[in-house]
Amino acid sequence: MSHLTKISRFLCLVPCALYLFACTGKHQSNKNIFHYNEQTGIGSLDPAFAKNQSIMWAVHQLYNTLVEIDNNLHIVPSLAKSWEISVDRLTYTFHLRNDVFFHDDEVFASGKGRRLTAGDVVYSLDRIVDKGTASPGGWIFNGKIDSANGFTALDDTTFQLKLIRPYIPILGILSMQYCSIVPKEAVEKYRTEFRQHPVGTGPFAFVAWEEGQALILKKNKHYFEKDNVGNRLPYLDGVKISFYDSKATEFLLFRQKQLDFINDIESSFKDEVLTKKAELRKNWNGKIVLQTHPYLNIEYLGILVDSSNDLVRNSPMRLKKIRQAINYGFDRRKMILYLRNSLGIPGESGFVPPGLPSFDSSKVKGYHFDPAKCKQLLSEAGFPDGKGLPVIKLLTIPIYSDLAEFIAKQLEEAGIPVQVDVVQKSLLLELTSSSRALFFRGSWIADYPDAENYLSVFYSKNPAPPNYTRYKNPVFDALFEKALAETNDTLRYGLYQQADQVVINDAPVVPLWYDEVIHLVQPNVKGFEPNSLNLLELRRVDMR
Repeated sequence: MSHLTKISRFLCLVPCALYLFACTGKHQSNKNIFHYNEQTGIGSLDPAFAKNQSIMWAVHQLYNTLVEIDNNLHIVPSLAKSWEISVDRLTYTFHLRNDVFFHDDEVFASGKGRRLTAGDVVYSLDRIVDKGTASPGGWIFNGKIDSANGFTALDDTTFQLKLIRPYIPILGILSMQYCSIVPKEAVEKYRTEFRQHPVGTGPFAFVAWEEGQALILKKNKHYFEKDNVGNRLPYLDGVKISFYDSKATEFLLFRQKQLDFINDIESSFKDEVLTKKAELRKNWNGKIVLQTHPYLNIEYLGILVDSSNDLVRNSPMRLKKIRQAINYGFDRRKMILYLRNSLGIPGESGFVPPGLPSFDSSKVKGYHFDPAKCKQLLSEAGFPDGKGLPVIKLLTIPIYSDLAEFIAKQLEEAGIPVQVDVVQKSLLLELTSSSRALFFRGSWIADYPDAENYLSVFYSKNPAPPNYTRYKNPVFDALFEKALAETNDTLRYGLYQQADQVVINDAPVVPLWYDEVIHLVQPNVKGFEPNSLNLLELRRVDMR
């Protein structure tokens, strides 16, 4: 279908859907509807499948979790107004709000949303670990929760969680979108269709979804949160999400003011908007707002290291010195300057990015551009100047093809032949999840602000996801497990740093850069603030 046809169909659909919940007076002009585009599409609106940013953003509008993370990366109340932790740190008791209601839906008596209870929390968390759900987030409670009575409703407003052993990041786990609270009635009635008929407690409720065209959400008039002066949130009347798969179309629609913000800018448009110092060019001043913010995301290249896999057994990438040579073989700083317009920090430390309290580049030493060291390692691995080294295929997705080509060109100059193979994101996810990608582009966005979230990517007992490289090192595992049980922050951070250094030395990954959030925003949008998790936060946005 051509872009023009898609635009025409979309513009026809949206007014019809908006009519269903339009307010009277000036809001009928559609001025307080927030518009954004989801270029990668949305696979599901079921929080049990909130495995990527596009789903997480939508789920965050529709549902709530027990606790959440504020802009200062602190755990704060949400559905739970307070909680206590037992002295042995094994039992967490949460006291729920009693003024939270699910969205109105035909699944409830008279179509009126019922009050949320602790039983809903038990059902929702049990559902994540239930193998029948097949949630990609099922691993988040692995080896952590008491299997006999891990989740218990003591009464309608009291929920209790029991751990097998102390696990400091558990509150961060509970803030993940996977842990959003859903009503049993809706899941059982809609079954597989629950993915496209969501029922939650969030600030916005579902209206319509024509996959590939538009998703429409409306203001939840019964939402429980209020602002500092007592006004009920959210301020917006609704949200409209489009699904143009072209960044060129997205940028055009933003310029025409049909979209209220853009998340990140494709490299082909960066020079038009930004200087090499990541500043807005003069001809854009006053027309748009540029927002940048530190982002708990690392962009990297992953290397499959499972020696039992035929792909690895038959590849020189099984050799640590080859993996280290790749890490030394290209210039991250030049790549960030010329291809990213200085957005991001070169990944020259560990896998854990800046912004987390345990980050310390003086304690975790990574790789920098060193052609001589690269050649030395190649020679020591038995491939002097790269002679005899077979071509290595690097899998990436279209929007990162220029970065992959830059890396491949520099590695080739060092004697490491790399062929860039551009595939669709869905295929890359399938290949990495099934351990059929030897060398691939990846990223890891924090689900909660603790280094454990990053280091779990290398824990041998974790499946793929998150352990896409199938890394296994007993020294790392011992440090990781010791850190999880350590209640002293300083000691725990030290263990995190040691574990991170072990990974970097083994080189199952090639850190590229530590990311920054970049938003282009229309000037009339108020209260839209970026955050370190780059979670789309719309509760306090207003465009009137």
